[in-house]
Amino acid sequence: MEGFWRAATGQTAKPNDFEGYIKQEKLFWFKDSTITRASVPLGIVPVVTCLNVKGAEDVLSKQNAFKLSTQTETMYFIVDTEKKKDDWINSIGQSIVQHSRSVTDSEVVDYDIKK
Repeated sequence: MEGFWRAATGQTAKPNDFEGYIKQEKLFWFKDSTITRASVPLGIVPVVTCLNVKGAEDVLSKQNAFKLSTQTETMYFIVDTEKKKDDWINSIGQSIVQHSRSVTDSEVVDYDIKK
């Protein structure tokens, strides 16, 4: 996915200053738009820790903002178009749902099995 900016106090980056993607049930973001095997991520959020993702223009008073809430923190991101914001929200949301389904499926107990 295309660049975004992780909003934080005092940060002066612009929306395309970071490049991010979701792989192996983790959200990664990098400083450079060219990502190689040698690239070191600036941040990693395991999908297992994500509770929800939604628009956050009202919170940050910035267009195209979204927030990602985990079990321990809430992070805000800004992208440069509404389409990119929707793409990120959908992609992260799908990852959260896929993970929650796999956890639910693995926790199902068959009570009809007699021992």
